[in-house]
Amino acid sequence: MEQYEPETLSAAQLAAVRRSVTEGRMAMSRRSLLRATGGGALALGGLGALTGCGIPPAGRTAGTGSADDHSDEEKLLTFSNWTEYIDVSDDNKRRPSLDAFKRRTGITVKYTEDINDNVEFFGKIKPQLAGGQDTGRDLICVTDWLAGRMIRLGWMQKLDQTNLPHAYANLAEGFRTPDWDPVRAHSYAWTGIPAVIAYNEKATGGRKVTSVSQLLEDSRLKGRVGMLTEMRDTVGLTLLDMGKKPEDFTADDYDAAVARLQKGVDRKQIRRFTGNDYIDDLNKGDLAACVAWAGDLVQLQADNPAVKFALPDAGFMMSSDNLLIPNKARHKRNAERFIDYAYEPKTAAKIAAYINYVCPVDGVREELAKIDKKLAANPLIIPDDEFTEKAHTFRLLSGKEETDFEEKFAKLIGA
Repeated sequence: MEQYEPETLSAAQLAAVRRSVTEGRMAMSRRSLLRATGGGALALGGLGALTGCGIPPAGRTAGTGSADDHSDEEKLLTFSNWTEYIDVSDDNKRRPSLDAFKRRTGITVKYTEDINDNVEFFGKIKPQLAGGQDTGRDLICVTDWLAGRMIRLGWMQKLDQTNLPHAYANLAEGFRTPDWDPVRAHSYAWTGIPAVIAYNEKATGGRKVTSVSQLLEDSRLKGRVGMLTEMRDTVGLTLLDMGKKPEDFTADDYDAAVARLQKGVDRKQIRRFTGNDYIDDLNKGDLAACVAWAGDLVQLQADNPAVKFALPDAGFMMSSDNLLIPNKARHKRNAERFIDYAYEPKTAAKIAAYINYVCPVDGVREELAKIDKKLAANPLIIPDDEFTEKAHTFRLLSGKEETDFEEKFAKLIGA
């Protein structure tokens, strides 16, 4: 079994972190760009916590084990989440799903939007987790690669599935067996995050753009193509277009994908690598086509019918954000009750209607249609069979691969 490497980041990995913080999917709140409310990039002060060597190897951590559960006597749940990642009332004063949970259970949710970037958040909670201490959080929501890392370190609690009947029954098939938590012993998905191809039909002269090959080789798109600064999405889509599976690829496959992208840079086919700052350029047509995140497209399409998306025949990339309970959390059963509540279709529909990412809950379509029929029919929120069949995930990387691959990708994008 692979021994987990200490969390010492190479120069390339630090560059990748900075890209994620300032340009990536989580650089601003999920809806702030689309609402044109500003919202500045995050500071990098949290990075220092990740550059030390104080994390013990997997299986030898002081953080293993649960605390006494105080759920019975303390009707409280402390939940850390991303900005704009749960439903909010029209006046922005209430969170209807949390209010309904309290009315039903008597449990007050102390809800904090204190996750702005996976690495930054990991830096906040790492000292407590490594020291076997309570992080002050009963429930957290992080992206799959970080979830897998913390599970491997022994820092997340196993869930009691008897407290999760709705979650167990309603978890959609495509989310059931991630390689980093194969039987969902420690986690349940909050949302799915597809990376697909988007294009502005006016900018392409009415032509569809449906493949990475078109992005990289169609001369009519030259200088108007965008690719993402997120390595797993950009390289993953390129691997798929080359007939390789991102779940099972070699270092040589990776190098070939990067070399193909480099040709697109050298020929000036690719205009730039972006985070979600592609939104304005795609909307205006300055980018004719790009790799994009589905949650952005749902909002863009509502305002600009010229914006279209395509699921490449070769497949597309899917990641997920996930709910986990840290070791030493004081209210484990309360957290499990909330996870289960979030997997009831009526609750899931409210959340999906607000955040517009892929809903991991089976049986939600009918409830979502009561809120918005268009959203219920959108495969970027409720996947159809074609969507599910084409979804792929990027495999787990070793510490050595992580360093090597990030260095090569940073060179590609000029970071």
